[in-house]
Amino acid sequence: MALLSVNNLSIELAYDNTALVKQVSFEINSGEIFALVGESGSGKSLTALSIMRLLPDALKISDGKVQLAQQQLFSMTEQMMNGVRGKDIAMIFQDPQTSLNPVQTIKQQIGEVLRLHQGLTLIEAQPRIIELLTEVGIPEPQSRLNWYPHQLSGGQKQRVMIAIALACNAKLLIADEPTTALDVTIQKQVLTLLKQLCKRHQLALLLITHDMGVVFEMADTVAVMRQGEIVERNNTNDFFKAPQHPYSQQLIASLPDGSYFSNQAGEQPLLEVSDLHVWFEQRKGLLQRVSSHTKAVDGISFVINQGETLALVGESGSGKTTAGQAILNLTKATKGNIVFNGQSTAQLSDRAFMPYRKDIQVIFQDPFSSMNPRMTINDIIEEGMVSLKVERNKQRRRQQIKALIKRVGLEPEHLTRYPHEFSGGQRQRIAIARALAVKPKLIICDEPTSALDVSIRGQVLELLLELQLEHGLSYLFITHDLSLIPHLAHKIAVMKEGKIVEQGHTKQVMQNPQHDYTKELLSAVPKIKQT
Repeated sequence: MALLSVNNLSIELAYDNTALVKQVSFEINSGEIFALVGESGSGKSLTALSIMRLLPDALKISDGKVQLAQQQLFSMTEQMMNGVRGKDIAMIFQDPQTSLNPVQTIKQQIGEVLRLHQGLTLIEAQPRIIELLTEVGIPEPQSRLNWYPHQLSGGQKQRVMIAIALACNAKLLIADEPTTALDVTIQKQVLTLLKQLCKRHQLALLLITHDMGVVFEMADTVAVMRQGEIVERNNTNDFFKAPQHPYSQQLIASLPDGSYFSNQAGEQPLLEVSDLHVWFEQRKGLLQRVSSHTKAVDGISFVINQGETLALVGESGSGKTTAGQAILNLTKATKGNIVFNGQSTAQLSDRAFMPYRKDIQVIFQDPFSSMNPRMTINDIIEEGMVSLKVERNKQRRRQQIKALIKRVGLEPEHLTRYPHEFSGGQRQRIAIARALAVKPKLIICDEPTSALDVSIRGQVLELLLELQLEHGLSYLFITHDLSLIPHLAHKIAVMKEGKIVEQGHTKQVMQNPQHDYTKELLSAVPKIKQT
């Protein structure tokens, strides 16, 4: 008999009865990893929240039943449900940083679950807390009991969340995009840990994700959601071998083709970075004297030719974004040289660098936070054109903006709207239009697709490639997702702890890596192996 049974679950908006989840049914057995996949807004997280009875007041469950080990969850009182949450069902959220209490120690946060469900004091719970931290792979757990979340890395914070979920031997774990914010090596560690725990404790795992590589490596069963409905459900091998629904086929088709590598681009250097250092002073004591330096970028060199893409890859904290900021003159270089189009720019003042702003543009990871929410899309795109004096004639500016917005796949009527009225993929297209508006030669793309669904990500990458061919653009593509690189980048540079440990043509580096760290990164990428 199934551990979790969801029958005809339907969720509506409370105020107008708009259906958000429609007649969803599935079962999960003990020890089974069940992947629920689909794009943002498809209803995956709403389904998970409804199982936990944590839907916001604006939503209501209009139909259906959820049964956990013969308990009817929807017929329980809220007090009874409090006894189920954390004890029988536990949830691991996407961002551990916002899920953990910043003013409580790790011991207090794990101990709270044991106090609520097992009546243990913090002193009584301590051996169990150490045992849990050991099981999830936290090094030296005894010495980290009194640490706060900010003292842990992203992967360690997610491990603490897993320890909290395991504290009371839950029967069902719900993991909502548990690795989206993590580097590829940390992602592999967390997913391997979850898989081991499921098999060891016979846990059922409901894994919500849009990463098809993760689904292939982790899941026993796959269910695909679209517009609130499950359109296909199958065991993992059969699903990837022959997806039945057109939408499932589209998801598989939008995955990057790791066997295709970009042809070589031009040979005329556009950007030359030589022995670049960016060090940040660390001050101590009453007089705040400089005691040491954080070497964020520590002597890197690379060249990007006209019409070429260089992928700068590595884990969080490796110095990738700082290098990009130094090229943009947003962070001052401590040492070394940056030559753009034959001119040295590393030591220029903000005023002297201004003419280069239109030649070097940036697309940020989160387009929403990089746009002024009070400005229309037209004003957002036009702002750079006005400040950098790209086109002084207002009429011609408007015509160029209309042409741009159509080129990135949106319509002229969108120009009067505001950022919050668009999806994540649409906002990223607007960010691309804004960067193109000033006719740059180089665009620095800082993780521009990490927050996007797989099919939207594919569309944005294709758009970037098309624009490169049309305008002869060069890209510095900063990412930790190595699956994107073969199709996108001509060259690759691998960063670790502020240094480039390996660089070369993409095919050469990815098919025959020389450095151990490059090999580690490549082996950690979730892969879909067609049989």
